[in-house]
Amino acid sequence: MGFTIGGIREMRSGARRRVRTTECTAVAEYTGLWGWDVVPGARAVSGQCSCGDPACAAPGAHPLSFAEPVPAGAGLDDAVKAWSAYPGAALLLPVGRAFDVIEVAEAAGRRALVRLERMGLPLGPVCATPTGRARFFVAPGAAAELPQLLYRMGWDDADLDLHCLGPGAHITAPPSDLGGLGPVRWLRPPTLDTAGAPPQARLLLGTLAYICHRTHF
Repeated sequence: MGFTIGGIREMRSGARRRVRTTECTAVAEYTGLWGWDVVPGARAVSGQCSCGDPACAAPGAHPLSFAEPVPAGAGLDDAVKAWSAYPGAALLLPVGRAFDVIEVAEAAGRRALVRLERMGLPLGPVCATPTGRARFFVAPGAAAELPQLLYRMGWDDADLDLHCLGPGAHITAPPSDLGGLGPVRWLRPPTLDTAGAPPQARLLLGTLAYICHRTHF
C-alpha cells in the first residue's frame, strides 16, 4: 500500500493546519491568559532567514519588521484573526515589559531550578532553547539592576555564564522553533500566579550564580 501524490499533499496540508491551530492557540493563551504581547517573528530553514536578507545577523530569531504585535489581552478570536495575517511566523515575546529574562546554560538552569523549588523560593516561567540555554522569567528591571546585584552578592568579578535580557530584546516562545534548530520548550510553564508577577531577580540570583559557578568549574 503506497501514498499517492494527492494523499501526501493532503497530509502536508493537514499538518500545516494543525501547526497553525497550535500556534494560534498559544498566541491566544499568551495574550489572553498571561497578559503578554506576542510579536510575529521570522523563521529559518537551513540557515536561511525568511526575512529574505542573505546577511541576516539572527536568522529565524528576530521580529518581522512589517508585522504588528498581538497585544496583551487579545482573546482567541482576535488572536486567530491577527495571527492569520502572518502564516508561518514564529512566536516572539518582547522582553522588558511584563518580564526580564535571566539566561544561563541549560545544565546549570536545571540544577538551579531543582534547588530553588526545594528551597520554596518564588519562581516564574522557565523555558529552554535548542541552543542549550535556560531562560528564567523575572520582574522587569532586572537587566538594569544586574551589575549592582552581582556586586552586592560578591559575584561581580566571577566568570559566570549568566546574562540578563531586558528592554529591546525578544525571545522565541514555545512551540516555535529557534533559528531552525528545534523548538523552544517549557521547563516550568507559566501559570496565572506567575505570568503576571514573576519574582524579583534578587530572589533567584544568588542560587543561579552559585550553580553557574560550580557548573563552570
